[in-house]
Formats: sequence, structure tokens, C-alpha cells
Amino acid sequence: MYRLLCSSRGLKCTQCKYNAEKSERFVSLFTSRLKYRDQLMMRRFMSTPRRSDFSNNRQSLWLLGIGTGFVLALGLKYGDFVPERCECDSKKTNRTQTDINYTGAIQISRDLIQRIKLQVYGCCFVGVGYADLENRVPCSPETVMRIASISKPLTAAAIARLWEEGKINLDAPVQKYVPEFPEKQFEGEKVTITSRMLLSHLSGIRHYEKDAKKVREDKEKAKHLLKPPEKKDEKDTDENKEKPRTEDSSAKSKEAKGRQRIKEIEQKEYYLKDNFENVIQALDLFKDDPLIFKPGTTFLYSTHAFTLLSTVVERAAGQRFLDHMMMMFRELGMLNTVPDKNNPIIYNRSRFYHLNKKGRVVNCPYVDNSYKWAGGGFLSTVGDLLVFGNALLYSYQIAELKNADGLLPGFLKPRTAQAMWMPVDKTEASWDKDGTYAQGWLVVEKLQKYGQCRNRRHYVSHTGGAVGASSVLLVLPVESSQGADGKRCPPQGVVVTIITNMQSVGLNTTALKIAQEFDRVRDKYKYNYD
Repeated sequence: MYRLLCSSRGLKCTQCKYNAEKSERFVSLFTSRLKYRDQLMMRRFMSTPRRSDFSNNRQSLWLLGIGTGFVLALGLKYGDFVPERCECDSKKTNRTQTDINYTGAIQISRDLIQRIKLQVYGCCFVGVGYADLENRVPCSPETVMRIASISKPLTAAAIARLWEEGKINLDAPVQKYVPEFPEKQFEGEKVTITSRMLLSHLSGIRHYEKDAKKVREDKEKAKHLLKPPEKKDEKDTDENKEKPRTEDSSAKSKEAKGRQRIKEIEQKEYYLKDNFENVIQALDLFKDDPLIFKPGTTFLYSTHAFTLLSTVVERAAGQRFLDHMMMMFRELGMLNTVPDKNNPIIYNRSRFYHLNKKGRVVNCPYVDNSYKWAGGGFLSTVGDLLVFGNALLYSYQIAELKNADGLLPGFLKPRTAQAMWMPVDKTEASWDKDGTYAQGWLVVEKLQKYGQCRNRRHYVSHTGGAVGASSVLLVLPVESSQGADGKRCPPQGVVVTIITNMQSVGLNTTALKIAQEFDRVRDKYKYNYD
């Protein structure tokens, strides 16, 4: 079931009696009908465009989703290129125009999601398109799913706000806020862990693997796989002998990455069922464990490091971590983002699935994520994640405007947003080799080495993986040359989010391709109206 949606507010027309404030949060622009039979069949799609704009900043949020299992959202600001009109005028003048400009990008997006479906399920399509497979509840933009590690950028935003208020010193030892966390030593030397290190995964605190020696060995093996083969003095003229070696090396690299992913989801802590009353209690899982690396020297992705961050937030804010986060969500307008608690009734919450050893879709086991609220414990919808992505993009880009008079301030101050998306030395990221980690985000910097060759765009993203969940949130800002004239109001760019109730699905590459496709169309659209 595919949907292309646009959110709008504050509009009223005397002719059509349409009031966007009283309407549902999302207005369907492109829908398809799904009929239930003995087997699930995808029918032809029916186009029913409907377009509205924000009255204040004329910002539109586009969503595209594939039923259960997959929901994809796109945030694309195009209101600057078309004058404000009510629904009546939009039907007459904008319907054909919008269809013509975005039909190709929409179709390509569908094809990309279809590829993921085929890769995950092979030739079996049963179960794709449902939030609840057993009861055949279709997925929709309102479906609430686990967002896994996208919880980390949310926590980073909370830290940033507290830093702006002067309540947190990012370079102070964490014991200043959390004396319950013991002072650490590494190889007999006393070391300091700061909140800044925790945000960038440079603290040396372990992830799910407890064996420090094993983690170090795996890290070294990964480095050796990336090194070029050593040159030998002996000349081998037989080219056929060299090719298998290269292929074998490549195959080993892929196998190593596959084993790394499997190791994580096989860790016992990944499936914890114990409930922790508060974030301080959750420290008991790892606070007495030795550090894997010396703080500040080596990147080691760690969800537990963000659990420690949640305790810093709690003490600095003077209120419980979850209460503070819920207050932030309300301020942002993310009304469907909540902690992943099992007891409360959460409407539109999906079921969670994974593939068993035979490749069949089965229910995921019960887990309690109270030990990792900050690093992977929230539920959300694609619409809420779009709101968050656009809020940060607005904050980031408002600093580039020559004249911001008449514009509301961003959720974060411009210098704060820019610092959050500034790459940090000695970091890396597994989901894009071109990227480095910043503070709660992966950052890929703009780069073009040669003329008429690859032009790498600047973007930020974060992926997530949890029991019965895979996710990505990606922000592709317009290039500075496109928005430097100061004529257009931020946010300028494309925000893409994909969440699925299926475990172990890679989504970042697909999200980037979709963002680039819509950005390409956006450029053509812009030049037609300049």
C-alpha cells in the first residue's frame, strides 16, 4: 500500500470550506487500494492529488510508504517556487504541474523500496505491507514503530539544548553529574570520560560485547581488511591467478561485515527482558566493566554510552530523563514519539518480525528496552521523524541567511546545529564509508577531487537496528551555492526517513538514492521558476 502525503496547517478557504487545522495531520495525495483475498495482491494505483501549503513558512512534508514492514517519508520543501493558494486553486493549477515534476522521482522511489522487499523476502511477498501480519492490519503513516538508534540523534538534541542553557559542560567529567558512575582506569592509568566523548562514541565504553580482548581483535581484523595487499618481489605473469585472490579478499571482507552484524543481534543484552526503573539503575549493566579503549583515542560505537548520557541529561535538567524527552517532543510537535514501554496501550503500534533460519517471517521475542532509552528505546512515526529532521535543518541553515528578519528562531541556535553536524576526528561509521561520526549523527562532507567526476554531496544521517526494527533518518541540505542568495526561507533540502518492523534491513543507501532523486527534480523545478 503506497501513500504520498503532504502535511499542512492553518489554511482556510471560504469557497471549499477547507480548514487544514481541523483536518487530519496528513492529507493523502497519492493512494492505492488494497483488496484482501486469499492471497495479497497489489492492484493498480489511483492518483488523487491534493496540495496545500503552510500559511507561515510554506513548508510541505512528503511521505511515501510501503505498507507493513516499510514506511518511507520524504520532507521536500517546494512551497517557495509556487505562490500560496487554497485547496480550490491548487486543484486547478498545481495538480498537473506537481504530477509532471515528481512522477519520475516517485516511481524511482517505489522501485528502490521494491528492491529492499525482494532482498529481504526473496520471492515470497506474503506478509509485506502489514503493521500486524496475523490480523492483516495495513501499515499507514500513523503506524508507530521502533526507531532503534535514531533515538541517539533525539538524545543529542536534548543535550544540545541543555548546553545552550548553560546546564551542561560537555568537557567536564561525567562524574560531575553522575557520581554513581565510577572513575575509570585504562592499563593502570586514570582516564577521564566526558559527555562530548559519549556523543561521538570515543569514550571506550563497551557496546553489547563484553569481551574486551575480542572487541580489540575484531577491530584490528577490520583494519587489516581495509589495507591494500603487500607488494611481492616475485612477478606473477599469470593474470588469472591474481583475480581469484582479489575476489577472495572481497568475499572475506563481506563475510566479516556479515559476521559483525550477526554477532550484535546474537548478544544476550540485545534481548533483555529485565525492567529498569530508571536510567541510573540501567548503569549497573556496564558501569563496572573495563574500558575497551582509552577514552578519546578510538571510535567504538556504544549504545551503553548513550545510557550514561541519559543520566547526565537527567541530572542536568533536574527531571527524569523520559519526562525531559517527552517535554522536548511536545515542543517539537512530535506527538506520536513515546518510550517503547510494553504495558501502555499505544494506538497504531505495529508488531515486530524477523526472518528465522529457514527464511520465514516470524514474531520477534518479547524484549524490554528500558535499559537503553537514549540509545534505542523510542517509538515514533515517519511524520514525527520528518518534523525532527526539518527542525534541525532549519536551525542549521538559518545561519547562512544574510538577513533572517521576520523568521522565527530555530529549535537549536545556528552555531549549535552546525557544531552538532561537525565531523569529529578519529571517528567512523559503518553505514557509509565516506562518513565520519559527529555528535549523535553520521556526517558525509562535500568532496569533488576531479572535474567531471564524482561529486560527493554533504548529508547527515543515522540508521537504527533493534529487535524487529530497522530505520534511517537522512537529511540532504541544498548545496550552499543553491541557497546562498538568501531569497528562500529554510529549510531547503530533502529529509528522508524509512522505518520498518523487520529486523536487520539496510536502509541508508536507499534513503540517500531517494533523497538525491528528489533533489535532482527539485533543482529542475527551481530553475523553471527562477
